[in-house]
Amino acid sequence: MTMNNKLYCIANWKMNMTIESAEAFIRELKNLPLHNKSELVICTDFVSLSSVVFAADGTIIRVGAQNVHFEKNGAFTGEISTDMLVKSGAEFVIIGHSERRHIFHETNNMFNKKITATLSADLIPIFCVGEKLEDRKQSRTGEVLASQIKQGLAGLSESACDKIIIAYEPVWAIGTGLTASIHQVEEAHAIIRTVLESNGFDGKNSSVLYGGSVNPGNAGELLNIHGVNGFLIGGASLKVLDFFAIYQNFNKEIN
Repeated sequence: MTMNNKLYCIANWKMNMTIESAEAFIRELKNLPLHNKSELVICTDFVSLSSVVFAADGTIIRVGAQNVHFEKNGAFTGEISTDMLVKSGAEFVIIGHSERRHIFHETNNMFNKKITATLSADLIPIFCVGEKLEDRKQSRTGEVLASQIKQGLAGLSESACDKIIIAYEPVWAIGTGLTASIHQVEEAHAIIRTVLESNGFDGKNSSVLYGGSVNPGNAGELLNIHGVNGFLIGGASLKVLDFFAIYQNFNKEIN
């Protein structure tokens, strides 16, 4: 459920599209009846980024990247800078996704540097936070979320954080088919907003999204949860009609 917060429907394609399939997706999507009830964002891989920006030109579709390095340039083989993203036409960057945390062992300190660099380049960070299953079983969800947010946003001003999108993604619900319950999602989003407020940020009016096996069947119910301002969508964003079906929920009356 939205308060005064901006709504977002964001696709995270991960490592799944070629240039050809990405362009075909955008061609099909932009011919569907798009609306302006939420921001529609596609986060693609670096190789397809410019092609997706070109294919989406003249539409309401906005484009983001899935990662970024915190240095502007240098001897960082295989990395992508904020300047490269800006010149490619990206507007958003996913930072701190659980796959970056747990597969590539990136730290909250690294995410803090990435967020700082992203904001300096006038890109919008999509900062992901979320607990693992063992954390939830040990009732450590609040502790984990607080640590990730405090360290990830350390040293940032309130005005800077107004530009940041927070995405709550319980690790145990990403790509597993499991979805957090209404109570679990509402509780986690409330914790996130409380932590933001306690650290001097505007938790009430921040855009906090949910991600974790969102699909056309559960999107409507999830969007009506108090404190949920949209989705970061993985697997269901790879098929145009599934993604569009989720997106259409933003065009309905939200309680």
